[in-house]
Parts: sequence; structure tokens; C-alpha cells
Amino acid sequence: MNLRTPIVLTCACLAAACGQGPIGRAPDFSPLQGNSEQLAMLSPGLPLVADKRRVDRSSLWTSGQSSLLGDRRALKQGDILTVVVEIDDKAEISNSTSRSRNGTESLSLPHLFGISQRLNRRMPEGASMDEAVSIGSSSESSGDGAVRRNEKLTLRIAATVTGVLPNGILSIEGLQEVRVNFELRELVVAGFVRPQDISRQNEITYDKIASARISYGGRGQISEVQQPRYGQQILGRALPF
Repeated sequence: MNLRTPIVLTCACLAAACGQGPIGRAPDFSPLQGNSEQLAMLSPGLPLVADKRRVDRSSLWTSGQSSLLGDRRALKQGDILTVVVEIDDKAEISNSTSRSRNGTESLSLPHLFGISQRLNRRMPEGASMDEAVSIGSSSESSGDGAVRRNEKLTLRIAATVTGVLPNGILSIEGLQEVRVNFELRELVVAGFVRPQDISRQNEITYDKIASARISYGGRGQISEVQQPRYGQQILGRALPF
């Protein structure tokens, strides 16, 4: 065996092990500096212009968001709102199909200018050309399929307005990470919302988010154990049986 072969295999195994996560310590959090939410908060966003000439400086009423009765809902880039995720879906699909077909074809030559009688004399004992051709076929197929799904998820996450489209639609993104021992749970929410769909409590439900992207997963020692090894995944894709 060539000496380079075990060296290459060892390097490949070490590279695969390093790609799975840190060994002997908890997984690291995603960096906060430079992500899309921080960049949106650093941006000045769209200014809320008010006609100062019509505002009485001696009045207790102001038109800004910081006033007592002001609208505190997220309106511009960098604002924060709460996304409420309450998924309780159930689906059940059942299909059944069956098919059956029978066919029989028979061709006999009892009297065809005496050909069958002449051939019968030359045939072995017990053989006859009276029933020259006989064909029969039969096929049957059946199939059953059932799908049952039950999903329930209840979460709350703070998301940041990362942009405002020309038509006023808000683009939001939110990332939440919780680490317990050596397991890191991640919750990601992204999509587009209308400002009028945001409640007075500055909350919006997931069913009012267009192009919603909701991901709830994790990474760490438990997640790595639950996933098949890279070799098993490669063989599962490569083997045709």
C-alpha cells in the first residue's frame, strides 16, 4: 500500500471532525458585531418629519414616538418588534389505489386447407396443431399511502427592521440563541410585514409575515449524535440499493 494513502485518510478524518464543532467545549455564539441587525440599528433610517411650526412648545402633546400617547410600533429601519410564533398544524392524507386486468387470446387451425391434419401426422404422439396459438396474460397492482403530520411550536422572538421597501413594507430579521451546557438552540425569523399589521403592543404573529422564514434548530453534542455520520450520508446517496 502506498504510504500516502493512510496520510490522506487521516487528514480527511481530522478535517471532518473539525467541521462538526469544537471538541471538549460548548459551541460558540454567532458574532453580534457586523450582522444584519446591528447594521440596521446603526443606520439612521427614515426620519419622522414633523411640522414644527404647528407644534406649540408649551403643549404637553407631541407627535413623536416617545410621547405618552405616541405610536410605539416599529416604523423605520433599526426599530425592534416582537414576533409571536404559534404553530399548531395537523395534516392527514390517505390514498388507496387498485388495478386488475385479465386477457386471453386463442388461435386454432382445425380446418385450413388440411394443413393441420398433415402436420398432425408428423407431430409426436399427443401433439396437435388444432390449437396452434394460445396466449394468456394477467396483471394486478395495488398501492396504499398515508401521511400524518402534527406540529406544534410556540415561541416569541425580538426582530429588527432591517429595511423599508419603497411601498412601505418592512423587512425584518431576528436571531435568538440559547446555550444550555453543550447544546446551542437557534431561532431564526425573517420576512416582510405591513406596518398596519403590527399591533399596538408592537407585536406581529407569524401568519402575517410574507415570505416567512422560520428556523428552530440547534448545534452541539446532542445534535451531532442525532445526525448520521458523513460516511453513511455519502453511501446513502451513492448506493442504488
